[in-house]
Amino acid sequence: MLELRPICENCGKDLPNDSKEAMICTFECTYCADCVTSVLHNVCPNCGGGFEKRPTRPTECVTHDCLKNFPAKTEKRYRPLNPEKFKPVHDHYVYVDPRKR
Repeated sequence: MLELRPICENCGKDLPNDSKEAMICTFECTYCADCVTSVLHNVCPNCGGGFEKRPTRPTECVTHDCLKNFPAKTEKRYRPLNPEKFKPVHDHYVYVDPRKR
């Protein structure tokens, strides 16, 4: 089950469950759409993977699997980008299709 992390790991922008700007990689590293596009260039600085829009967990409990029973994570993971560490990862993956990395 997705953790639904509450902020962008780079800039600290709030990304609540219903955010249209939340983007995640396969390891659930969470960034806002602005950082993914303009800073990361669709390359996760942690794993090198690409990003996809994070789904939204239903808030209305028609089934048991909803936000009330499985709340979003509240612990904030704020790790601003270290350009020196990111450069080799970025340069290796930036022109490779995320599905072929």
